[in-house]
Amino acid sequence: MTLAPLKIGPYTLANPLVLAPMAGVTDAPFRRLCRRFGAGMTTSEMTTADTSLWQTPKSRHRLDLDLDAEPVAVQIAGSEPEQLALAARACVERGAQIIDINMGCPAKKVCRKLAGSALLQDESLVAKILNGVVAAVSVPVTLKIRTGWDTDHRNAVEIARIAEDAGIQSLAVHGRTRACRYKGEAEYETISRVKQSVTIPVIANGDITTVQKSLEVLRLTNCDGLMIGRAAQGRPWIFRELGQLLNPKQKIPQLDKYELRDIMLDHLNELHRFYGDLTGVRVARKHLTWYCHSLANADEFRHQVVRVESASEQISLTRTYFDREDGGVLLAA
Repeated sequence: MTLAPLKIGPYTLANPLVLAPMAGVTDAPFRRLCRRFGAGMTTSEMTTADTSLWQTPKSRHRLDLDLDAEPVAVQIAGSEPEQLALAARACVERGAQIIDINMGCPAKKVCRKLAGSALLQDESLVAKILNGVVAAVSVPVTLKIRTGWDTDHRNAVEIARIAEDAGIQSLAVHGRTRACRYKGEAEYETISRVKQSVTIPVIANGDITTVQKSLEVLRLTNCDGLMIGRAAQGRPWIFRELGQLLNPKQKIPQLDKYELRDIMLDHLNELHRFYGDLTGVRVARKHLTWYCHSLANADEFRHQVVRVESASEQISLTRTYFDREDGGVLLAA
C-alpha cells in the first residue's frame, strides 16, 4: 500500500507525511529538521488567537514562520469566532498560506478556556468558528480534532461534516477523545468513519510509530495522509523511515552513531541560536532526553547534559559521549 499525493487547497504536498503541531516541541529548528528528513508539511506550534499576547517572547518564537517552506502553515487556538478570524487574518498578513484551527489539544489550561478539544462539546460554536475563519481569509483553512470529548461522546463524524460544510480544506483526526488525553491506545474505527463521511482529505494521527504501524493505520482508515506527533520527538528521522510508504522499493539508509551525533549537534546549535544560550539550553534539555531514548549506555550522559547551564557544555558533553567507545550505540526502534 502506498500513499497518493495530498492536496490542500491549491497546494500539493511533497508527500502526505505531516508533522503534528505540538506546543513546546515543534518550534522552527525542529520543523526544519523534520523537513530535512522528509516531512511533507510542518505547521507552527499552537498559537493563541489573542493577538494582544503576541508580543511575548513565547508567542514571537511560535510565530517565527517557515517562509522558505511552502505551504507555510500556522495553527491557532481559541474559542471566540471573531478573535480567531482576526488572528487568522493577522497570520496571513505575516505570510501564512494555510491556517490550521486547533480543536484537538487536550491540555487542561487550554480546555479550561473552552478552546482546543473542549470545543467538541459545542457543535454550534464549532460551526460559528469555522465559518468565521474561512470567511475571513483567502487561504485554505484546515482543522485538527479528536474523536470526541469522551468515549461516550465520539462526535468526530458530526464535526467533520460541519467542517466540510464550512469550507475546511482538510481534517486531521487524533484517534483518542479529549478525556483519553494520551493514555491507552489510539482507535482508528472513528477515523475510518470520518473518512467515509466527507470528501475532503482526512489525515490520521495517533500512535503512528513505525512503517508497520503506518501500514496498519492506512489499512484500517483508508486515510489520505498520516500525521506524526510524539513518535518524532527525539526521532526526526522517522520521516525518512516512513519514506518506504511512498516508494516501497527505495532502500532507506540505516541511521548510524555518527549521523545521530551530527543530528544532535546541529539541533543543539540551532536551538541555541534561535532562543539564545540561556533559553536555548533549557529548551534543548527535553530534546536531549528524547534522543537518549534511542541510545544505549546513555544514562550518565543524559543525567549530566540536562543539568548543565551553558550551551558550550551541552555541545562538549554530547561530543564526548559519542567519542566514548560505548557511546552512541543505537537501540532498536
